[in-house]
Amino acid sequence: MRSYLLALLMLLLLLTGCQTTEQPVEPSDAPQAPIIFNHFKPTHTPQPLADSEQKKQTIKLKAPSQQATKQSQASNRSQDLWQHIADKLTIKVYLNKALNKRISWYTKQPNYLQIVNERAAPYLYHIVSKIEQRKLPMELALLPFVESDFRPTISSSEQAVGVWQLVGATAHHFGIKSDQWYDGRKDVLASTDAALAYLEYLYKQFDGNWLHALAAYNSGEGRVKRAIAENKKRGKSTDYWTLKLPKETSEYVPKLLALSYLVKHPNRGLTRPKLANKALTTELNIGQQFDFSVIANLSGIGRNQLHKLNPGYLKNQSSPNGPHTLLLPLQQQSLLSSQFFKSNFAGEYTVKKDDTLYSIARRFGLSVEKLKAINNKHSNLIGIGETLMIGQPRTMPDSLTIDYRISPYLEQNEMAIPTIAIHYQVKPGDTIWGISQLYDVPHSDLAQWNQLNASSILTPGTQLVLHLPQATKTAPQIHNEGLLSELEKTLKQPH
Repeated sequence: MRSYLLALLMLLLLLTGCQTTEQPVEPSDAPQAPIIFNHFKPTHTPQPLADSEQKKQTIKLKAPSQQATKQSQASNRSQDLWQHIADKLTIKVYLNKALNKRISWYTKQPNYLQIVNERAAPYLYHIVSKIEQRKLPMELALLPFVESDFRPTISSSEQAVGVWQLVGATAHHFGIKSDQWYDGRKDVLASTDAALAYLEYLYKQFDGNWLHALAAYNSGEGRVKRAIAENKKRGKSTDYWTLKLPKETSEYVPKLLALSYLVKHPNRGLTRPKLANKALTTELNIGQQFDFSVIANLSGIGRNQLHKLNPGYLKNQSSPNGPHTLLLPLQQQSLLSSQFFKSNFAGEYTVKKDDTLYSIARRFGLSVEKLKAINNKHSNLIGIGETLMIGQPRTMPDSLTIDYRISPYLEQNEMAIPTIAIHYQVKPGDTIWGISQLYDVPHSDLAQWNQLNASSILTPGTQLVLHLPQATKTAPQIHNEGLLSELEKTLKQPH
């Protein structure tokens, strides 16, 4: 009996010792030292306990533990999207000279995030959701602030476009569409998908090193690989901070880390905005080519507001080949219950024997959650003969486009523009996209003029034809080769 009691006592002491945990050290007042980057790993999600185990734990834990209290507080804080972002940041920052410089720059304009947040607000929740779905570090949600101050239509001197500053070749490689109607690099959500896919690719290319991946996102994969190879050749460390990189790139990563640090520690001088942790906008697939004026009239949403939310569309009409998706300034539930949606996009389906919500949702390309939301259902129960709205675009009797040649709402000139054909000799390194940008013509048109695909590899020496607009409608056809050469030189000047 004595040995039994002694063993029981030892077991209790062991259990008490196992409950002691080491608290993470906050970096705020740490001495200056190199930054430590904790590679992002998804947190472990505990499996639900069986009922009997839950009852046992309920008996043992009569009062909330310190950890449970912290989790409860975090849950409350996450009602604010910026707090949610701050809670999910994974970099441990120990201040050094490069970061202090960037922190000083930000804190001299303490309202920076509040100002830029106004531009980001319609999109930021969706970006955060996409990052979480891909299990990527939350720091990436701050990249559009570093890249472009969240300006969707901005272009750099290197022809990088949009909030993620994607160049044409990268955007095309990762699935971005582009034609005379639409540039997906200016579409915030479409470009987010491409940018995150590109960052995932770079992360794998650099063996799971996010600092190298971020540097490559800024200056190119090859440049960072050459810098790493040079350090290896010299027997030096290949840590990001030791690489010889262009000045812009050497400041780029510290700029992101400094912003991350200040978002996590708003008491350091940068005012952190407040934003509801919910979607403020909803995507709607119109299902066919549409005109902004028609959708504005049907929905009651101003055309200017629609254009501002959807800067990827370059004209008042969407492309005949798509995409036909619009971001609307409504939460999903508001959209689904609107008369605009019910009248134009909510087709009906009558429930038949053996139907389930899952089978109906799958048939019409919906999630069960969305099908329930459309029909204001809180359970999965349905009855034979019940009518459900299925939320698919209807085939409307009237077109959603305007014939500007006869419309009283004439808004753009569709008259044919006289053109002149010139020839261009392909040089090493040329791409269809690069040439199209040089001459300011749609790359899809350039490909079509030369019976090529938009992604075709060009052979140096090949002659391409380009059809360029004449300077005036009455300009005579140019036959003189000297004049043609001067015209080409003029067109090659940067825009």
